[in-house]
Amino acid sequence: MTPPSASAEAVAADGTATAPVAEPLLAGATPTADVTPGPASAAVPARTPSPATGGALVLVGMLLVALNLRAAVTSLGALLDEVRGGLALSGAMAGLVTTLPTIAFAGLGALTPWLVRRYPPARVLVVAMLALTVGQVLRVATDSAAVFVLTSALALAGIAVANILLPMLVKQHFPHRTGLVTGAYTMSLTIGTTVAAASAVPVAHAFGSWRAGLGVWAGLAAVAVLPWVPLALRARAARRAATPTAAVATPTRIRPGRTRLGWAMAVYFGAQSLSGYAIMGWLAQLFRDAGYAPETAGLLLAGVTALGVPVALAMPTLAGRLRTLRPLVLSLTVFSTASYLGLALAPHGLAPLWVLLLALGQGAFPMILTTIGLRARTAEGTVALSAFAQSTGYVIAALGPLLVGILYEATGGWTAPIGFLLVALVVQTTAGMVIARPRYIEDER
Repeated sequence: MTPPSASAEAVAADGTATAPVAEPLLAGATPTADVTPGPASAAVPARTPSPATGGALVLVGMLLVALNLRAAVTSLGALLDEVRGGLALSGAMAGLVTTLPTIAFAGLGALTPWLVRRYPPARVLVVAMLALTVGQVLRVATDSAAVFVLTSALALAGIAVANILLPMLVKQHFPHRTGLVTGAYTMSLTIGTTVAAASAVPVAHAFGSWRAGLGVWAGLAAVAVLPWVPLALRARAARRAATPTAAVATPTRIRPGRTRLGWAMAVYFGAQSLSGYAIMGWLAQLFRDAGYAPETAGLLLAGVTALGVPVALAMPTLAGRLRTLRPLVLSLTVFSTASYLGLALAPHGLAPLWVLLLALGQGAFPMILTTIGLRARTAEGTVALSAFAQSTGYVIAALGPLLVGILYEATGGWTAPIGFLLVALVVQTTAGMVIARPRYIEDER
């Protein structure tokens, strides 16, 4: 299929779409009809390779990037004790390491629109994946705790930028296949998350060092660079061949932070991520407290992520076909509510059922990623909405594991922590009712 692209508008640092520019967002793309050009003549497009070929390369590149979006995080989580011992990390330093992902995703993700304004996304992704590769290599090559934290931050910076760009690339190249393509890359993300968490310890044991268990994922990040290099070169060639004078139009400002839709998206993203991080961080402990052996508790936790793979593929496709997302939002709420109540009242006897319901409820993550593309007309609107929703949402999400831990420590049980997750679910559902209605961020100014 021919991959339509974004309009020629640029995106400012705060998510503001400004006047059209001559440089294409990604080589091989053609402007969509979503944006009305300014009165000046448009730039003459450069001759590019087959769009179908470019679209296939973009899709492969997106899937490879998605495989890397959590591997550096979950592999470290699985080997944190070994890393603490090997680098003599203090408790405070270890806490900083575990908090770094949400800090990076919230802070650095917000810079992505500024980068896209100045450079084609293909070039930005090359740099992002190189940062992830180099960061992962350097952090296993050091004996310094401080350098380990800094190089981990470098790797996470690459992930933060890629987080924001993927929904935009779906909108730019596959606007009529939003659900299918989002499902494909979300499934890829889930597979990478699960495999990294499950294999980090065995790899470390096989090679006799935690460094191997972490460093192996640098190779996967390096592979993810490869599809984007020719795409970045095409973008540079198209820029050089374009007419020097670009069309000038009145700036169209896209500021999700000033809209009800933007905040509803951010709250929904934050609430579902809060619950997801809390579940990943504490579910195994809950099952151990319920009487399961540590190995069984770990398998039950792995079951949530494994069952999340088909959910990640199906949910975006379903969301893309529905005119209103209200039935989907409410169904996800029912699944999550049932799982939370089950964990509170009967965590031992029906654990596999609660795991299944948790996995279904966590379908809120692929759904919100799909909705980011569905609630914007253009790639520029998508990147602005993606940056705001994810950056703000990850700030909210950072509170999840922390507050669950505080409540668990204070009460010695799971009633209060699960009650907190139910409150977060109410907030999530309320925001979900807002984002469920068909509307576009470009219309809310």
